[in-house]
Amino acid sequence: MDLALDLLVGIEERRPVSERDAGQGAEDVLLVEDVREGRPGAFERLYARYARMVHGILLARVPRREAEDLVQDVFLTVHRRLHTLREAGAFANWLAMIARNRAVDHMRREPIHVELPEDVAIPDSDDAEAAEALDAIRTLPEAYREPLVLRLVEGLTGPEIALRTGLTSGSVRVNLHRGMALLRQSLRRSQTHG
Repeated sequence: MDLALDLLVGIEERRPVSERDAGQGAEDVLLVEDVREGRPGAFERLYARYARMVHGILLARVPRREAEDLVQDVFLTVHRRLHTLREAGAFANWLAMIARNRAVDHMRREPIHVELPEDVAIPDSDDAEAAEALDAIRTLPEAYREPLVLRLVEGLTGPEIALRTGLTSGSVRVNLHRGMALLRQSLRRSQTHG
């Protein structure tokens, strides 16, 4: 558990990256158009730019072992339906919505998996602590889960989270701050009871 708390402290001590310029949206428009026109490597660049965001959105909602496959499903959906996107500048929000919907659909269809009791499973201690921290994040209100996973697991900055999810910078900042406080409380509670 100390690893999880150290991780939280380390994240807060990092200096924030300045806001990205408005060019990010323009780059997305050009990239989406390149994909629509079938330019070589365009979809791969789109994937590279957004895979971490999609993984984080999914990880906030589904078990870790299932997130990777669902990332592929999301991008397959994007590939099939990109022609339906009316405004190329709205790509990031559209992609985030597809990822959220895919996670919801997955959890509706998939049977609920029950983890082995701790005395049966013998996970690596770092993996166990990371899994415990992720489990703690998943108990938080939904508004805090996604920004926390995108920040702590995927390493996105606050401005990157805002740009890619359609949330305002202020909302991301507040959700990260409040979510971190709740996560710390949850981890400390489990540390004293565990």
